[in-house]
Amino acid sequence: MKLGLEGKHALVTGSSNGLGAEIARVLAAEGAAVIVHGRDARRATDVAVAIRDDGGAASVAIGDLATDVGADAVAAAIGDTPIDILVNNLGIYDPEATWSSTSAGDWLDIYNTNVGSSVRMIQRFVPGMRGRGWGRVIQISSVLGQLPAASQPHYAATNAARNNLAASLAHELKASGVTSNAVAAGGILTTPVRELLTGLAPANGWGEDWPEIERNAVAALGPNDVGRIGRPREYADLVAFLASPLSGYLTGATLRADGGWYDH
Repeated sequence: MKLGLEGKHALVTGSSNGLGAEIARVLAAEGAAVIVHGRDARRATDVAVAIRDDGGAASVAIGDLATDVGADAVAAAIGDTPIDILVNNLGIYDPEATWSSTSAGDWLDIYNTNVGSSVRMIQRFVPGMRGRGWGRVIQISSVLGQLPAASQPHYAATNAARNNLAASLAHELKASGVTSNAVAAGGILTTPVRELLTGLAPANGWGEDWPEIERNAVAALGPNDVGRIGRPREYADLVAFLASPLSGYLTGATLRADGGWYDH
């Protein structure tokens, strides 16, 4: 499907690896000129080079978005390029975190990164979208924002905030031509996730081959109706649709892409 992204400029935060890199690749394949963001210049450059090798347009912006200085550095690297699509993908998590192991400071730190980074980018790039009369702002959150578990309470809370942020911003931008939405992701099958689950399989009796491990790990850790983990491309395709002119009537929404995840 042609999504009409030719001539658009997209900034994808946290796109030097994982889901962010896949989103950048898909947007570029659809014709957008992509800015790959990260804190590690080498990794971000590798993603941008791979995109260009595939015929896409990509540049790099480096900065720690948990700080105003880092956000300013990203804005300076982008310069006068008009950002039409902002994908706030950057986020951190700690699967071993519990209520007893997280301090109030830990809660503030993760909020600053997972929510504050989005706010910093919105403040720097959305006014330009509003002035031009067109734009797309997309938050990448987690289903845990709606279905929190006992573990990672601070991470779940930041994702609830991301969803709320998207809805509030949509009201702020009403009738401006700029939309604001969130994608609440379930599991994402990145290489580190597959390696982690394969390593955990023997002690948990999940089997030996990957299809069996995946099925049993999903049932134990994040049960859903599809019965598997979401692939990065599946999420990236949804983001590309939200970034396109085809999604113009969709704003203020949190789209759960989680295989029918249910609370266990």
